[in-house]
Amino acid sequence: MASDVHVYLVPGFFGFDQIGSLSYFQRVTDVLDRALKSKGVDATLFEVATQPTSSIRRRALRLLNVVRSQGGLDAKHLHFVGHSTGGLDVRLLLTPGVRLDASTDEEQIGDHARSATLLSTPHFGTPLANFFTSMNGRYVLYVLTLLATSAPGRVSVYALAQLMSKLAHYDDILGRRGTALDHFAERLLKRITHKSDHEIYDFLRAVASDQGAMIQLTPEAIDLFNAAVADREATRYVSFVTAAPPPSSEALELDPYRLMTHLIFRMTYAISAREHRHYPYPYPGDDIERRLQYELPVPLSAGTNDGMVPTLSQVWGRLGGVYVGDHLDVVGQFPHRVNGKDSPGWLHSGARFSETMFQKLWGDIADVIARTSR
Repeated sequence: MASDVHVYLVPGFFGFDQIGSLSYFQRVTDVLDRALKSKGVDATLFEVATQPTSSIRRRALRLLNVVRSQGGLDAKHLHFVGHSTGGLDVRLLLTPGVRLDASTDEEQIGDHARSATLLSTPHFGTPLANFFTSMNGRYVLYVLTLLATSAPGRVSVYALAQLMSKLAHYDDILGRRGTALDHFAERLLKRITHKSDHEIYDFLRAVASDQGAMIQLTPEAIDLFNAAVADREATRYVSFVTAAPPPSSEALELDPYRLMTHLIFRMTYAISAREHRHYPYPYPGDDIERRLQYELPVPLSAGTNDGMVPTLSQVWGRLGGVYVGDHLDVVGQFPHRVNGKDSPGWLHSGARFSETMFQKLWGDIADVIARTSR
């Protein structure tokens, strides 16, 4: 018998459900399912395959179609957990009176939506989106387009993947085990081919074909989004907020792979710290400000961010929790060891997000779902 409780996990910008054996929500489904069962909730969980960089409307339409295809129209309790841009997809889908296509299914979904959990979501935009709409950002996307849509590009991706896989093998001989390169080689690089039907090229083609979200996530554009998108009265909106300490040289390591990802984090952190002069983040209120400041190891300011989204841009509805970690730590992409294997994480921000924090975060999200399913 199908469960009456459906939970949809919606990935963010550049998001996917799975490529190779890489999962966007790493271990989240298992951890959340156990937490829900411990609270007496038997739910069916879905990781949504979104359109990575498409407009918020198109991503919300994809979410609508997933709910339809998975029997969500017949479920009594619908819950949505959106990470990053995924939170905006959820807000748009649940807006009263929204019409994403010719049906009226949005209203039926809204009537059964009990909770919308918004994790590290840029409700007031992010300066990082302005970078991607600049000449430098467009050049990066142009390169991705060539890699996905041309035979020489795919051969180059295949050759690079093979080279990186060999390096992963050789650095094991030198004693560098459990590195980020080992992780990606095992889960993705060794499986890449030059054939155009490989899922990595599907992902890159999707990025190349539609980058609407890049414009819509700028502070200027999200200002219009917030003027048009309304909360549903009977749905509980809860935000979980993240912040990472400013990068420091103490986080640098000799491991070249950790060093590279840390340098990327330093760059995205610096860009995300630049508040738009004409579109400042709204004041969250005295109580929320005190709670944010209490949990953070550094003074709260407009520049405080998780490496991709400013912390003050993440506050919406009720504040469910504040976590010290980078943007990807909270979806399981943090350094930890599981079942005897190292999972090295992706950004290496130096935030020291831990397994204990990961379990607590998703336990808190399970509590939101459990409380609103009664």
